[in-house]
Amino acid sequence: MKTLVTGAAGFIGYHLVNRLLSDGHEVVGIDNINDYYPVELKYARLAQAGIAESDISGTALSQSSIHPSYRFARIDITDREALESLCQSERFDVIVNLAAQAGVRYSIENPYAYIQSNVVGFLNLIESARRTGVGHFVYASSSSVYGGNTKVPFEETDSVDNPVSVYAATKKSDELIANVYNHLYGLPTTGLRFFTVYGPWGRPDMAPMLFSDAILSGRPIKVFNNGDLKRDFTYIDDIVEGVTRVISMPRPDNAARIYNIGNGQPVQLMDFIGTLERQLGITAEKLMMPMQDGDVRITYADTSRLADDYGYAPATPLATGIRTFAEWFREFYNK
Repeated sequence: MKTLVTGAAGFIGYHLVNRLLSDGHEVVGIDNINDYYPVELKYARLAQAGIAESDISGTALSQSSIHPSYRFARIDITDREALESLCQSERFDVIVNLAAQAGVRYSIENPYAYIQSNVVGFLNLIESARRTGVGHFVYASSSSVYGGNTKVPFEETDSVDNPVSVYAATKKSDELIANVYNHLYGLPTTGLRFFTVYGPWGRPDMAPMLFSDAILSGRPIKVFNNGDLKRDFTYIDDIVEGVTRVISMPRPDNAARIYNIGNGQPVQLMDFIGTLERQLGITAEKLMMPMQDGDVRITYADTSRLADDYGYAPATPLATGIRTFAEWFREFYNK
């Protein structure tokens, strides 16, 4: 199976590419390698898969030095011409769209970047999928679409009409566009609502990385809403397992489908911090902060639909995931 993974230099993209390669897929990865966070981490992820920074040239495909079935190109999904050319020449069986401008709080400061990447770029990609006869279009949505939902756990049938950030609004827009393309053209689409992903090679702007850097550097950590938040922290391997099953197993039907993909066991933020402190061997100095614009008090996934259709069940306890993450963080950042 030939699979295109967008956002291949990102956190989830990096792990998914490696899993697909180990499962025998032919993979093409693309990423614009923007500077939303330090590009050194993105190039380091690519290097782990055999793509050297020096080998990346424009929009041309570079061959991995480790994996014969992996190639990579620096392509932005907002570049419609480059994207259409790639899809026409490669004729993918599956497209997995993980490319997006990430970050809830940053979307309040720079909304245009989110519309351009998450809506315009998404449209470019799904249109290329339609034109080239892609068999399955899989894309990352987000638990953020549930907005200020107070009913928990979140189910896919819950209303998502009240997003509280531009980021969340763009993800809901993607789901609507996918539904239209399925209705008009019969393109099989699957949207995956990710819940608070963490693990090695994670994004520096997310809580585990921010907390670890501050704790090991002797700086206080910012604890929003005075710690009265719950998150459905989901280990990266569990996320990748779910995505891989959706890609590799027969679909229940050809409809536009949406799935939650999370741990299904929300954790109090202070408990998460305590687990991280124990793994790092340091007690954090905590700076209690008010609720931030765009934040929600709880995320909590009902994953029964994914379990019924694909046999998915998260398998990584928080303590195990945090231990693996902390070991990687110390080694990578030489802390």
